Amino acid sequence: MELNKKKIGDVTVIGITGRMDAITTSTYDSYMDNIINDGEIKIVMDFGKLDYISSAGLRSVLTTAKKLKTVNGMLAFANLSGMVNEVFEISGFASMFSIYNTEDEAIEKMK
Repeated sequence: MELNKKKIGDVTVIGITGRMDAITTSTYDSYMDNIINDGEIKIVMDFGKLDYISSAGLRSVLTTAKKLKTVNGMLAFANLSGMVNEVFEISGFASMFSIYNTEDEAIEKMK
């Protein structure tokens, strides 16, 4: 899994490449903890290059959402496709979170 961050205005976009599973979630958790602790509270997760997400990955996403809620933050997802989109639908996450077709659309909704 590869994580990268870019800042667009007051929104932080996190791009994830590869697989989000039991092996990689600890890296994701630490990365997101640092970002939230640094005061970033408007976050878009760009899943356009995420190939796979497991139940461990879903738990980590939920943990991120809960941490952001405690600081009145916002979390949105963009570019879900294929298996990742299917997992979000089946798990009910699609109805729990704001999901957008593009990164730009997600950023615009956070303004």
